[in-house]
Amino acid sequence: MTPPPPGCASLGAQSTRVSGPLARSWLPLRLLLLLLLLWTAAATQGHPKSGPRISAVWKGQDWVDFGLSEPHIVLFHEPGSSAVWVGGRGKVYLFDFPEGKNASVRTVNIGSTKGSCLDKRDCENYITLLERQGEGLLICGTNARRPSCWRLVNGTVESLGERRGYAPFSPDENSLVLFDGDEVYSTIRKQEYNGKIPRFRRIQGEIELYTSDTVMQNPQFIKATIVHQDQAYDDKIYYFFREDNPDKNPEAPLNVSRVAQLCRGDQGGESSLSVSKWNTFLKAMLVCSDASTNKNFNRLQDVFLLPDPNGQWKDTRVYGVFSNPWNYSAVCVYSLGDIDKVFRTSSLKGYHASLPNPRPGKCLPDRQPIPTETFQVADSHPEVAQRVEPMGPSKAPLFHSKYHYQKVVVHRMQASHGETFHVLYLTTDRGIIHKVVESRDGERSLVFNIMEIQPFHHPAAIQAMSLDTERRKLYVSSQWEVSQVPLDLCEVYSGGCHGCLMARDPYCGWDQGRCVSIYSSPGPVLQSINPDEPHTECPNPKPDSAPLQKVSLAPNSRYYLSCPVESRHATYSWRHEQNVEQSCEPGHQSPNCILFIENLTARQYGHYRCEAQEGSYFREAQHWELLPEDGATAEHLLGRARALATSLWLGVLPTLALGLLVH
Repeated sequence: MTPPPPGCASLGAQSTRVSGPLARSWLPLRLLLLLLLLWTAAATQGHPKSGPRISAVWKGQDWVDFGLSEPHIVLFHEPGSSAVWVGGRGKVYLFDFPEGKNASVRTVNIGSTKGSCLDKRDCENYITLLERQGEGLLICGTNARRPSCWRLVNGTVESLGERRGYAPFSPDENSLVLFDGDEVYSTIRKQEYNGKIPRFRRIQGEIELYTSDTVMQNPQFIKATIVHQDQAYDDKIYYFFREDNPDKNPEAPLNVSRVAQLCRGDQGGESSLSVSKWNTFLKAMLVCSDASTNKNFNRLQDVFLLPDPNGQWKDTRVYGVFSNPWNYSAVCVYSLGDIDKVFRTSSLKGYHASLPNPRPGKCLPDRQPIPTETFQVADSHPEVAQRVEPMGPSKAPLFHSKYHYQKVVVHRMQASHGETFHVLYLTTDRGIIHKVVESRDGERSLVFNIMEIQPFHHPAAIQAMSLDTERRKLYVSSQWEVSQVPLDLCEVYSGGCHGCLMARDPYCGWDQGRCVSIYSSPGPVLQSINPDEPHTECPNPKPDSAPLQKVSLAPNSRYYLSCPVESRHATYSWRHEQNVEQSCEPGHQSPNCILFIENLTARQYGHYRCEAQEGSYFREAQHWELLPEDGATAEHLLGRARALATSLWLGVLPTLALGLLVH
């Protein structure tokens, strides 16, 4: 019988043999094993428990591709619907993901005036905006640098003509459009060759307004929202952005992250200088730093607002993803109540006189115009002195990581036993999704990185992501495809009850011998409420031992034993009799923990156990017995062993080389 390497052997195999001459004479195998060891060494330089526990478990089973590359896309999805609209180049894709059926796609072509753009760049019609309007869908695009809109109703496309401010001239431009009833707000410039200074505008509503040119420095807009407060006249527009740091000290960060406020009922000012401008603009710095480690994260990447379940606007949670110059990331959480308080009570940075009445940023009832003096003070000193800090007594990030996160959505859910969890889905710069659970322990937030998800068949950067809490799905798009990812990926957890509960996934529990979704089980399921020792809730005190596998080896052979790494939070140890021969620490990025035996002597025969230790959870992952070979069959097995080794070499070497390059 030709011997497969232990990491690839069937669990049912009772005994295999390896002949000595193979290991002694075959040089490429020696190089292969060296590469394995180097890859293992490089992999252990990863990130321990801040990284995902389980790796790459989903391969995008519900997916549809575009059929070509779409370098600029916009995604629109309504909660509860199986439809996902995606805008591409000159067309809109309608993806349908019906429950229990295969996904499908159809396209709607959107014409453009391409002939007028022969000597310019970006002469395609890139769709940049999709928004529901009544029974139809509003579609806006660059239209060969003549921004225009269309309405799609029952499969019929109707042209609405040029619409400046609804779409940019180029798909690369930073743009943000916000709808609220009949009012539309936009950061898109209206003129192609002037108006280069970005502004936040009301482009449709009672009166068109724009921000002064001096209140923001090269802003990059991230997110905007309208908050309906206790009094209608006090309704606010908050938008989040980053801008160039006015502090030019060489040690100061290049970017500063901000939140700005505007009164939704702002009617402009009284003077000719203020009549067309927002008179209630103020901005504040968003702080995301960890004093205990002296780490600062200044570059805002994305924002997600999680409304309070009881409808209290002040308790809306604002999740911000930040990065630093080394592309490490942090997630900081703020409350709208804290942001509102800063704008209402703080002094103005650099302004030392008494504040005028009404104070800058105050919303006035009965559509009153803002007095000129108030506007002039706010326009010349637009930043408040007080900074917006994260929630919690420590004012620290929820967590920080060596991964480069770019987008975030958050799902508030209740587990089977009634406890509320916030589940964060974070995209990395490598097209991976991290699923991170936030729970409460008194005043303290506990964070656990459950898994990383590969959502696409063709790995690529994630361009858009939308969360549907009603269908419990995540929709993600790259330039090649759209994928539907279920939130409750319970089938990926192996290891019986212990493995199911050790995952600490609030969507999953143990029921009738399987790890199941809490949404698919008719009754309550077993879930652990102990974050440190969840496995102790299982009926059996400890997991089953690994089945014994045997291999016969000639003296002085080289051999390696491979143990699959299922949890990156565990320590894997190869133990020979009572001695630990090899350990792979938490954060080990290789899919296997490898023990390489350079020269098999008499004392190295015997039992080898791969043991996984994760907190108080202990299990035996592999059990091998190396037996001395009698020598009679060595020559007979040599040819077949060489064939196997050649196959292994050709199949594994490219993967190892790529892994080494990446690390």
